[in-house]
This record gives sequence, C-alpha cells and structure tokens, in this order.
Amino acid sequence: MISCRNLTKIYNPGKNETLALDNISFDIAEGEFVAIMGPSGSGKSTLMHILGALDSPTGGQYFLRGKDLSKMSARQLAFLRREEIGFVFQSFNLLKRTSVLRNVMLPLVYAEVPVSERKAKAQKALNAVHIDPKRWNHLSNQISGGQMQRVAIARALINDPAIILADEPTGNLDTKTGQSVLKMFKELNEKEGHTIILITHEEDVAQNAERIITIRDGKILSDVKTL
Repeated sequence: MISCRNLTKIYNPGKNETLALDNISFDIAEGEFVAIMGPSGSGKSTLMHILGALDSPTGGQYFLRGKDLSKMSARQLAFLRREEIGFVFQSFNLLKRTSVLRNVMLPLVYAEVPVSERKAKAQKALNAVHIDPKRWNHLSNQISGGQMQRVAIARALINDPAIILADEPTGNLDTKTGQSVLKMFKELNEKEGHTIILITHEEDVAQNAERIITIRDGKILSDVKTL
C-alpha cells in the first residue's frame, strides 16, 4: 500500500539547513498496524506529514497504492487526503462550541455530502467508537478527554479511509484512558481492516502495534515485528 524510497527532507536548503530525513526507505502493507517511534527531533513528525500528504520530501519518492504523490497537484493531494487518510491528533482538534455529532460530520460538509447522509455516517462512526448516543448533542468541550479522542477517531473514520494516521493519540490522556484508545485502534485494525500508522515517542505505546519502525536523527535504526 505504502512504498517510500530514499526519502530525504531538508529544511532551509543551503544556509543553516536542517536534515530532517536522511534517505529513508520502507514499505507498509495494507492492513498493517505500524508504530513509528522516535524521540523529539528524530524526524518522525516530518515523516508523518509526508505520509499524510501534508508535506513533500526534498528527495526520494512516496507511493500510495502505486501512485507517485510527487506527480500530484495540490487539488489531487487534497482529494487523496480526504478519501484515503483519516487523521487523529494528540490535541483532538475538535471545534469546542460545536456538538459531538457535528464535529464528526465536518469532513462530509467539505465533501458536499447531503445532510441526511452526513448524519447517518456520523452516527455509524460514533457507534463504532462506543460513544453513548446521549452525548452526541453535547458540545465537544462538555465531554472527557478520552471521549474527545474517541470523537476524533470517529471523525477520522467518517470517509472510511484506508489509512488512519495517529499522531501521539494518547499524549493528553491518562494511562487507563490511553490504553482504551489503543485497544480501539487494535479493533479497527483487526476487525475493520484499517491500516494504522501510529506516531509516538513512547515505547509502551509503540508495543501495541504489530511492527515498530524506530527512527533517530532522520534515519531508520530498526524495523521489527512485535508479534
């Protein structure tokens, strides 16, 4: 599904340049649950942005389903992000004064999906992440952090993406709630077949994946199966 070949990313090329990724190559198969682990400054966030089609490499190639993203226009990349990738962020990125249901429906608004279809899909996604229907009309700032992250996952699922890209999804959660969210990712991977890419700096979080790619100083240190 994903093939990265000799990816390099340089910020500020020339004077005072920073090498964020240094000739990285790897593949991720459809249906895998992969953790990309590394300390702050390792290059993992840069890699996440490239995998999410939010940034482009300075050198090398990134193929998604056989398509070379470097040859795509901004409009084509926007369409690909909407259709193929669901994003889950550490800070949830929910609209605070908007209901849980409307937060989940938001990607479909941009996709100009009819209102009735939006609602049905949002309800299905909220059921998938076990949010009580009694909370669907609550504002997102009226629910707990764990519930916020579940809502964020539901929003990521709304377009039935092939890939869920989760950036430090347990970073703002207590241990018990974090484990509950990680269990949900496992269920989405095992039961629904979603490809999960988990970005983290914590080894115990990474151990929930079936494969861990460790990077440091922009290079892959190891790529191992955990199961």
